[in-house]
Amino acid sequence: MQKGFHKAPPPCYRSGMAERKARARAAVQASSQTIEKMLAGNPAYKKVEDGFYVIKQGSSRIMIRVHPWKDHAVVRLAAQLVKGVHMEMPLALDLLELNAVLRFGTFAYVPAGEAVILCHTLVDRELASPEEFLETIRDFAFVADEYDDRIAARYGGQTMEDLLEESVLNQMREPGGPEPR
Repeated sequence: MQKGFHKAPPPCYRSGMAERKARARAAVQASSQTIEKMLAGNPAYKKVEDGFYVIKQGSSRIMIRVHPWKDHAVVRLAAQLVKGVHMEMPLALDLLELNAVLRFGTFAYVPAGEAVILCHTLVDRELASPEEFLETIRDFAFVADEYDDRIAARYGGQTMEDLLEESVLNQMREPGGPEPR
């Protein structure tokens, strides 16, 4: 007989987990539909797939992803600001100081790709007010658009806009690249 954490959960726990997962899936679907309705008229908005959206703001791209969490959904906003920047003490201190004063969002560093990102998480119940949600997106996008250029200018690396332009140029240079329409 197994003891401790390795013991199989009782049947009532397993059925409770299935119900919780079903509620989380329903919350993700409802949150996704709410986001789609709120962003539908925005020309900068693009649905990538169910629960995953992108908004272009200036030189940045805001990614919105809906995830299950317990009986709810969480909405994760993320913007890659700069890629190819080395984390050194002055950059780390600047990002920490900015985190202390930002209303929405937190700067983070992703070692894979040497990327500085801006991220923020909302709980599904925060989608109840379209005005508040859209204002959060606007503030978040403004910060992302403002700081990508600042960080790249001061610490190096490439903004998302730089990376996208480079990608398009590389495609155009390749033999058999895209033909003009």
